[in-house]
Amino acid sequence: MQIKLLFFTAVTAVLIPFANYAQAPVLGTAANFVLFSSNGAVTNSGISHYTGNVGTNNGSSTGFGNVDGVMHDNDLVSAQASTDLLIAYNQLNATIPQYFPSSLLGNGVVFTAGVYSISGAAILGGALTFDAQNNPNAVFIIQIEGAFSTNANSEILLANGALACNIFWKVEGLVSMASGTTMRGTIIANNAAINMNTNNTLEGRAFSTTGAVTADGVLSYMPLGCGSPELNGPTAPVLASTACYTLFSGNGSVTNAGITYVTGDVGSNVGPTTGFDAVNVIGTIHPQPDTSTAQAAADLATVYTYLNTIPYDIELLYPAQFGNDLVLTPHTYLLNAATVLTNTLYLNAQGNSDAVFVLQVNGAFSTSTYANVILTNGTQAKNVFWKIDGATSISDYSVFKGTLIGNNGAVSLSTGVTIDGRAFSTTGSVLTNAVTATMTAGCANLSIPTVLQTKIVTLYPNPFNSSLNIAVNENTLANDAMFQLYDVTGREVIATKIIGQLVTVSTGNLQSGMYFYKIVSGNRIIQSGKLIAKP
Repeated sequence: MQIKLLFFTAVTAVLIPFANYAQAPVLGTAANFVLFSSNGAVTNSGISHYTGNVGTNNGSSTGFGNVDGVMHDNDLVSAQASTDLLIAYNQLNATIPQYFPSSLLGNGVVFTAGVYSISGAAILGGALTFDAQNNPNAVFIIQIEGAFSTNANSEILLANGALACNIFWKVEGLVSMASGTTMRGTIIANNAAINMNTNNTLEGRAFSTTGAVTADGVLSYMPLGCGSPELNGPTAPVLASTACYTLFSGNGSVTNAGITYVTGDVGSNVGPTTGFDAVNVIGTIHPQPDTSTAQAAADLATVYTYLNTIPYDIELLYPAQFGNDLVLTPHTYLLNAATVLTNTLYLNAQGNSDAVFVLQVNGAFSTSTYANVILTNGTQAKNVFWKIDGATSISDYSVFKGTLIGNNGAVSLSTGVTIDGRAFSTTGSVLTNAVTATMTAGCANLSIPTVLQTKIVTLYPNPFNSSLNIAVNENTLANDAMFQLYDVTGREVIATKIIGQLVTVSTGNLQSGMYFYKIVSGNRIIQSGKLIAKP
């Protein structure tokens, strides 16, 4: 018995340390931050994009534009995060190492789950792969007892189920990432600064116990998984009868110029609806107020009130700098001034197709030319809502997504705009000029085909410049079809016979803007659509 007991004790003594290998630390409230210092300034320069809270418990955060998170400097939240960060650091520091790799990391090396210790400074060059070996709970801890730097364009790769949320870097010195580095994991620098440079990408977090955190033109976002909450956003409003309208004003005229295509009803409850061609509207045009528009006006007021009173989660502090490749996740956002959407805005549902986005704009709203709202990772236009207190102007050739409700201001959709959603005004005119507006799901009364036919002809590139390629996908059409291109006024600018499987059309003489095309075969339109010519 004594021998067996000694054997058991010896085995247990061996196994207990290994059981502690690669055990993830508890980040606590620090997990909600993407950049944080317990004691030091947190500074940004250039156009950077952050998803997660940003702040310091002893210092200031400066130079940040719009952040998809909350800024916390020297408050109760930062105090708790500082306490939690110290606990996490101590856990990582006390973990017993299992592997002792070279200080030159990367260059095709593969790490499996475990604790890795480097006795001095370390450099990441080329690619370092973390391989979970199909274990989604695999944890990787890298203890660096000195400074840590990366070479330009070095990267961390994930393989076989590895997750960035399960990677932890404990560094006893300066962390410096060269331009173009792709980093993954939570980095904790102890008593030292963290420097992130142009075109760095960090899927993780950058923390310092005592030291400045600086970044210049980076993309940094908190990792998903490992128990991180799924973002659902707020509860969507009930659109009621407004769901069947694409263009509507509760009190104001609804007017169109040019060739506009609409899927959904069009109307106003106070004022005329003019300029729309019934041939191009899949739905009902209400030329004068009627019982339908009266109900829609009442329901629109209810929807507006709901969107206006939802408590916001995140205030975007620089409304005039909205867009510029900003990435937002499912939340209610406040922009507390006149707002300008420039270039591109990304709405990222993080894989949750039911996630809702609400953007509360307390002021006028406008976009640049060719502005674009892009939906990623499951985001649906039907779940995006814009509440705007003031005039709205969507500029030429912009692509807009979601239900837009302007309050006490006109809504203008300029030449070539595409809107996947709705454009409403509680009190104000709605004006369109050669646009394509398609309402999102929600109306049970309108029959809209849900299955898209395969394109018979493919046209590329789109947008085009000096030439346009027409590829025929069905052999029967070769030599038996015409391509016709029209500008927004309806004037035919190109007509050419399609000969063979691929035709290249010279378009260098066309002005930039939107055009509409038809593919005609046997006096029948077999395909039509929209093309954009860029300068």
